[in-house]
Amino acid sequence: MDHLTRDSDPLDILLRHDAWATREVLRACSRLTDEQWRRRFEIGPGSLHDTLTHVVGAMLRWADRIDGPPTELRPSIESGVQRTPAELLRLLDTAASGLAASAERARARGLGTEFEVTLAGQAHRFTRGAALVHVATHGMHHRAQCLNMLRHLAVPGVSDCLPEIDPLDWQLRANS
Repeated sequence: MDHLTRDSDPLDILLRHDAWATREVLRACSRLTDEQWRRRFEIGPGSLHDTLTHVVGAMLRWADRIDGPPTELRPSIESGVQRTPAELLRLLDTAASGLAASAERARARGLGTEFEVTLAGQAHRFTRGAALVHVATHGMHHRAQCLNMLRHLAVPGVSDCLPEIDPLDWQLRANS
């Protein structure tokens, strides 16, 4: 896909923005202490660590689901391993490139083609396009929770200068 198409295709914009915005939040978190990174909040998965691990993990697993068999669903990264923001940034790079590749394969198959997913023991059918939009907007939802957590931490130099992560901010930065 050429540069102009990538900047005008809504699905590509969603996926590229999702990775960039998650990266920006993780960079802000890299200035936190371990205690601040893991502090519990009554929102989302409960901490910045757990919420951002959930976002990156969803990108990895939804790419597998969208690709479908013979691709196997990789194990969840949310199972007890504690990671630093730097470790999640490295996983994010893998997740974002894998999801972008899954999106290209989904386009080739047809974004309107359906596939089956088992969630909480129940089978569901989704289109590949809807699943890709889901994973991108899923990250948006949880990043808003992260910004709220970061504000509540009141860490000078972090909480008072949170990143602007709107899609238009992404496009301004990407094209400058």
